[in-house]
Amino acid sequence: MPEVLTETLQLKLVNPNAHKQRKLRETVDEYQLALHDAFDQGCDTQTKTNDVVVDYDLSGYAKNALKQYVPNLLDEDTYDADELNEGTHPVRFTNEGPSLDHKPQNAIEWYVKIPHHGDYHLWLPAQPPANKREWIEAVYHGDAEMGECQLLEREGEWYVHMSVKRMFKQPSSASASERTPVGVDIGEAALATVCHRNERGTPTTPNIWSDESREVRHLRKTYFTATHRLQQREADRLDEEYGGELWSRIDHLIDTVSSDVVAHARTVENPVVVLEDLQHLRENMDYGRFMNRRLHGWAFAKLHAQITYKATECGIPVETVEPAYTSKMCHVCGEEGYRPRQGMFKCTDDSCWVSEYQADINAALNIADRYDPAGESQPQTHSDSSEKAVGDDSSGDGACLTGPQDTLADTESSTQSDTGTAGAR
Repeated sequence: MPEVLTETLQLKLVNPNAHKQRKLRETVDEYQLALHDAFDQGCDTQTKTNDVVVDYDLSGYAKNALKQYVPNLLDEDTYDADELNEGTHPVRFTNEGPSLDHKPQNAIEWYVKIPHHGDYHLWLPAQPPANKREWIEAVYHGDAEMGECQLLEREGEWYVHMSVKRMFKQPSSASASERTPVGVDIGEAALATVCHRNERGTPTTPNIWSDESREVRHLRKTYFTATHRLQQREADRLDEEYGGELWSRIDHLIDTVSSDVVAHARTVENPVVVLEDLQHLRENMDYGRFMNRRLHGWAFAKLHAQITYKATECGIPVETVEPAYTSKMCHVCGEEGYRPRQGMFKCTDDSCWVSEYQADINAALNIADRYDPAGESQPQTHSDSSEKAVGDDSSGDGACLTGPQDTLADTESSTQSDTGTAGAR
């Protein structure tokens, strides 16, 4: 029987400019007036509430949320409130209004759409908690259901609280010691490599997604080359549209590979997916250019998060392990070796039968072998494992700070200079 996981995601809106702060404040103030008006008039049904709030300058999503909220406040079986509490109440939106967009090429990669009024919406960069990346990914890809959202201001900072619900299958009743660890190595040469050992300890049915990794690297290089040329021509809008198409293709590749990894794990009896802990990025990551490092860290964290939530939805447990030396240690004798080239591992123990071995499969086996059925592995469900990778998305890194544009009804297009519908996010 499927179970339900629920979470409230708290997204901090990152440095809204003066114009957007003014629009957010207008939404909050108008919402408070409508809420108090409907409450003071004793609107105990949605119809009565609608008659009051319909003329306020709010989006339909805020009005619909009020139509549900105010009657509940007056319902003696729900809240039975005699008066509204002091202070500002969060602005509530039904789930059809707010939405997420993803711009991995930007310093702040997530954007949230805040309905203002009519057809006018604000797009703002938002920073979710580092340990909730899998939830954000699930919402963005439609694998989790967004519920009511709230906009609120706290100590001068703006936040969006997003209620999220995910369905998942209960894991099988197999004990931890009965589970088969499936090691997943995420890297540069191969986007993902999976392998496990059979009952005799022999490496079995490895799978390597190297073609997808080459395509990601090609698309990333294409993006940087094209962006540089377009920016020289000052073709900012073309730059944004072209870059968005390329990054959507990268996003699709990562989504496909994560699904394939989980499908592979499902072919194993009583699997447990074992991943490296993202608190420490891989020791073999490309540190040649800061932007390459940040974007590789993004791909690493994104694939990690998607594998985690998709495995959980299928009832497959996920564990994380210490990543140090997984790519430099022999999976047979444990001796530290080296990689003469990207895809090859060499063991330095002359007595070991392993002289050369496929490097990513060697790493995946080491990751699987670090799974501890006694419980010393780190469960992934509530860890903060993506903090390091997300922390690399800092400002001032040379990223092109573009983002989704605010939307405005055609009838208001003549006032764009006042509403700030253009410009970097």
